[in-house]
Amino acid sequence: MRFVRHGLPLLIVAGGVIAMVVEPDRLEAGVLIVSAGLSVWLLNWLFRLGVAGDEERVAEDEARAHFDRTGRWPDEGGEPGS
Repeated sequence: MRFVRHGLPLLIVAGGVIAMVVEPDRLEAGVLIVSAGLSVWLLNWLFRLGVAGDEERVAEDEARAHFDRTGRWPDEGGEPGS
């Protein structure tokens, strides 16, 4: 998974830089390849950001279930109703 998150975008960007060095008359192609690598990295980052929101929702659901059972939030101390 680490390769998909970081290694693949780095390889694509490196390929774009190599393309720009090897063929300086066609810089546009290298820039497009670099842009594609950065896009892969950005999509991975956005996906991880979305998954983090799911974890927060699960924690909130667990806290609400705890409140339904005990009458108090998990981070509160003391007796219910006090």
